[in-house]
Amino acid sequence: MQGRLSARYDQYVKLTIELDREEDGRWIAEALEIPGVMCYGHTRDEAVSNTERLAIEVIADRIAHQELPSSALNVSFFVPDQQLARP
Repeated sequence: MQGRLSARYDQYVKLTIELDREEDGRWIAEALEIPGVMCYGHTRDEAVSNTERLAIEVIADRIAHQELPSSALNVSFFVPDQQLARP
C-alpha cells in the first residue's frame, strides 16, 4: 500500500509549513504535503513545533506500515520567509 507522501518521495522529504492566525489569536500550522497534518499553538513557534512533531509521527507510522522506506526519516521542514514575518 502506498501512502500519499510516497508519491512525492525522492530520497529526501522536504515539507512546507504554512501558518495562519485565527481570529481568537491562536496560530495554526499545516504541513502541506501531508494531508491532515495541522496543529494549533498559542504562539507561532508552538504551532510550528507541534506540526513538525505530528508530521514526524505520521511519517514514522507510514514507515512502520511499510508505506514509506525507512530512509524517509531524512526530513526537513521549510517555513517560507513571508510566513515568519511578524504581523
